[in-house]
Amino acid sequence: MVLKSTSASDNSVYQVSGTNFSRSLPDWVAKKRKRSLKHDLEFQNRVELIQDFEFSEASNKIKCTPDGQFAMATGTYKPQIHLYDFANLSLKFERHTDSENVDFLILSDDWTKSVHLQNDRSIQFQNKGGIHYTTRIPKFGRSLAYNKANCDLYVGSSGDELYRLNLEQGRFLNPLKLETEGVNHVSVNDTNGLIAVGMEENVVEFWDSRARSRVAKLTLENSFDSSPFQVTATSFRNDGLNFACGTSTGYSYLYDLRASQPTIVKDQGYGFEIKKIIWLDDTGAEGGNNNILTSDKRIAKIWDRTDGKAYASMEPSVDINDVEHVPGTGMFFTANEGIPMHTYYIPNLGPAPQWCSFLDSITEELEEKPSDSVYSNYRFITRDDVTKLSLTHLVGSKVLRAYMHGYFIDNELYDKVSLIANPNSYKDERDREIKRRIEKERESRIRTTGAVKKPKVKINKELVDKLSQKRGDKAADNVLTDDRFKEMFEDEDFQVDEHDYDYKQLNPVKSARETEEGAAKRIRALTAAEESDEERIAIKEGRGRFSDSEDDEASDSESESESQKNANEMSEKDKKLLAKKVASLQRRKQEREKAAQFMNHMSVGAEDKFAQETQETGFDKKVAEMRQQEKHRQDNSAVVRRNHQGEAEFSYMPSKRFSAPKNKKKSVAFENDGDDDEHESESSNKKDSGRSRARAQGRRASKNVFRGM
Repeated sequence: MVLKSTSASDNSVYQVSGTNFSRSLPDWVAKKRKRSLKHDLEFQNRVELIQDFEFSEASNKIKCTPDGQFAMATGTYKPQIHLYDFANLSLKFERHTDSENVDFLILSDDWTKSVHLQNDRSIQFQNKGGIHYTTRIPKFGRSLAYNKANCDLYVGSSGDELYRLNLEQGRFLNPLKLETEGVNHVSVNDTNGLIAVGMEENVVEFWDSRARSRVAKLTLENSFDSSPFQVTATSFRNDGLNFACGTSTGYSYLYDLRASQPTIVKDQGYGFEIKKIIWLDDTGAEGGNNNILTSDKRIAKIWDRTDGKAYASMEPSVDINDVEHVPGTGMFFTANEGIPMHTYYIPNLGPAPQWCSFLDSITEELEEKPSDSVYSNYRFITRDDVTKLSLTHLVGSKVLRAYMHGYFIDNELYDKVSLIANPNSYKDERDREIKRRIEKERESRIRTTGAVKKPKVKINKELVDKLSQKRGDKAADNVLTDDRFKEMFEDEDFQVDEHDYDYKQLNPVKSARETEEGAAKRIRALTAAEESDEERIAIKEGRGRFSDSEDDEASDSESESESQKNANEMSEKDKKLLAKKVASLQRRKQEREKAAQFMNHMSVGAEDKFAQETQETGFDKKVAEMRQQEKHRQDNSAVVRRNHQGEAEFSYMPSKRFSAPKNKKKSVAFENDGDDDEHESESSNKKDSGRSRARAQGRRASKNVFRGM
């Protein structure tokens, strides 16, 4: 979290709330993008002093209550009034009005009584419950002023009259007739009851509220600017002797009422009309009694009223409509054209308000401290460069700023020093630039295929082919021409042996493209003729000679003898290669012989077993066994199913052969029968497979129908 601050004349000004830019998106769009605020760095670093200290579109006026516990502000859109409670640091309520507010006054010590001048020529009196009374004036109003001595409310309008509304009597009084038309601003001196009326012309009229007559007329003159101007702001100091007014051309005049000439004329600097003048008498700071604030729509300046020396300034990025000072503190509120209202705090001008006393402790901690050295226009040079440029005598000064193993030097100074150290540097740089441009033009020319010379590859050609397939020919050429990898394709010490054990461990599986050719060979085993051909070709490659008339069915012994005869004619490298191939061929031959012996043994054993079985059992017996098995399978039609709990379900289809014969009767034996009868019943049960006793015998009598089923 960082507080933006500006410094002028060793007086820091902290922007506590508000943004330093005008929101370009409408508010309803911004609300839909609240999730993106977590990525907004400015939103994360904000200090929300008062909750909802903003309006939907813009704010017009803002004022603090005399007791210093509340702040009332008006804004748009829609036209509304906000009241902020400093004790809770939040919005107390908001009210909507029919028309936009032009000016308002707080009549009580708290917020309960206020009067509002609307742009539809109406004047609204509001209390706790809302609108208390509404009246209208003949012409559009511009400014309000209240005299506590006689309860008169003065309303300045676009006409040549200053309207008077007595709040004690509740009726309009005779207006004050002015010499010129158009009242821009009205102010009342609480000490002596003098009324100052700023006109559309360069005139200020002073009226006595007790005699209701004009006492003086002040005509402003500007020797710096001869163009016509208006008086847009007026203000009395609490001592009753000093008066200040501002013009539409950006000049502020300070007067002593006992003299006709201004004590000082201050130019705001931007040429915009002065909107607000505040005498900073009750700040409690050293020398604060001599400060005054003047504001236009661009900037609010605080300066010394005796000599005009600047003290501090507040410059938001949006137009200022009104400025309010919290009495006895160094805090200021601004109503502006942006959505949030701004809050500024100047610790040297006064302490923080009691309701936000924590500002005094966090301002220095959260202050945005700019670095003393800005390196955007500096160049870094090493110690050797310092020696070459003969700048060793500047080491330790502010010209060379030490950093790590070198120094930072200003770019302009470096250019001058390097030109002195090497007078031909400009010429050399020019030649290099010419060569660079020529090479660039050459690269853009269309070249034939033959003109492009590809680098030669002596070894690791397969690696180059893989690289060109994956990355392209251009990438492969870049690797070949690179000095770091150049020897890898020229020196034989860097030959990649794919049969090496370490290589196979690092590359256990080859891609489908690499094994595409070998896959077809590994689908089936080689025949004897193919194996003999492979051996013969390998032996011929080893001794470096091929014979077209050589017989394809030559034996392995003859080829080995021929290889031994020509061994003396070959080099040592060829001998080693030939010996390696011969050994591999012999090993493969032995493996084939072992496999053939094993297969012969297995086939012989199986034939003997089959012959023994056929001798023991005849064909008719085998057929009888098969028929008996099929019959048993048909008879056993029961199905057993088991579920996950271990329970079994047995289902079967009854057949006729299990039922009793129709021509035979079942004999049932009872317990009181004799032995003979029992013997006969047992024999009959064995034959007929009937029951030995009745179904319901031994059961309890019941009315349940299902028990008898």
